[in-house]
Amino acid sequence: MVTRRRMLAGLAATSLLPSAGWSSVGTPDYLSAARAPDGTFLLAGLTTTGEITFTIPLPARGHTAAAHPERAEAVAFARRPGTFALVMDCRDGAVLKTLTAPESRHFYGHGTFSADGTALFTSENDYEGGEGVIGVWDVTRNYARIGEFSSGGVGPHDLKLMPNGKALVVANGGIETHPDMGRSKLNIPVMAPNLSYLSPTGTPLEKITLTAALHKNSIRHLAVRQDGMVAFAMQWQGSKSATHPLLGLHQRGTEVKLLTAPPKAQQHLQGYAGSVALSNDGNLVAITSPRGNVLHVFDTGTGQPSAILSAKDVCGIGPTSDGFVFTTGTGIIGTLQSTTAQHALQWDNHLIAITP
Repeated sequence: MVTRRRMLAGLAATSLLPSAGWSSVGTPDYLSAARAPDGTFLLAGLTTTGEITFTIPLPARGHTAAAHPERAEAVAFARRPGTFALVMDCRDGAVLKTLTAPESRHFYGHGTFSADGTALFTSENDYEGGEGVIGVWDVTRNYARIGEFSSGGVGPHDLKLMPNGKALVVANGGIETHPDMGRSKLNIPVMAPNLSYLSPTGTPLEKITLTAALHKNSIRHLAVRQDGMVAFAMQWQGSKSATHPLLGLHQRGTEVKLLTAPPKAQQHLQGYAGSVALSNDGNLVAITSPRGNVLHVFDTGTGQPSAILSAKDVCGIGPTSDGFVFTTGTGIIGTLQSTTAQHALQWDNHLIAITP
């Protein structure tokens, strides 16, 4: 028998019933996955001041989430190589739909909605073909999978919708993996990361590659400015003593600008940038390194470092009106100026800004 609760959830998922917006769950500014002291996992809504507005249990470790642009609905992704994602009503924690990756596919832990919220795009691995794909899900049909297209490379990790709503930008990390091999990296000697711009139907628009000397710099995470400038964070797959740049800026039709701190500070990153964010005014960009316990901030205009902050196990980062807010695996939520909150939670990798 179909219960009233199930019927209402189904109607909400198909947009036949109006659904309350993010104000209904305390108007959070961000979403973040976390681990509780008892070892269970959850998704939380956070404000810039560190207040938790809601929590929802997760069945396993989460990596990140995609926030619906209008209603209080989120898609929580498992850590790669996960094969499921949960569509959740953030008002009561109801699971509206479980998304399952098709055969020979797994999720990479990231997704993004179309501007009108009617489509969801997910980064995936075609692990038998050794190629990246972008899955397309019809939100108006209860998240029915309606197709996929090439990501433009291998190992697509993060993807974002461009501000004009007419293109996606994809971080093709270049690393081939297979779920039978866990998280093992299978092609490091020949990996070839790229930044791909695609139409929402999969038409290639532009592809940016790094120099041959940087082919082991896996492009992983993205942030996009309102004028279309893309910031991308990288993870070096060679010697950890190297001081290669781990942050790049790109605007379509122009050359990539690579940003780096002085050698000693750059080496503290240990070749690993975990997350990236642009300030709301677009004048600053920041990357975090949980391995190096450090956060670096740069001026987007000059490309010069403007701040370095030490914070144990720092990874999640998001924009604020005057800079950034970050989260750590030790439970801290802070800004460049101070710690704003401490919770008995281990915050996971990413802080996803909600932009209704």
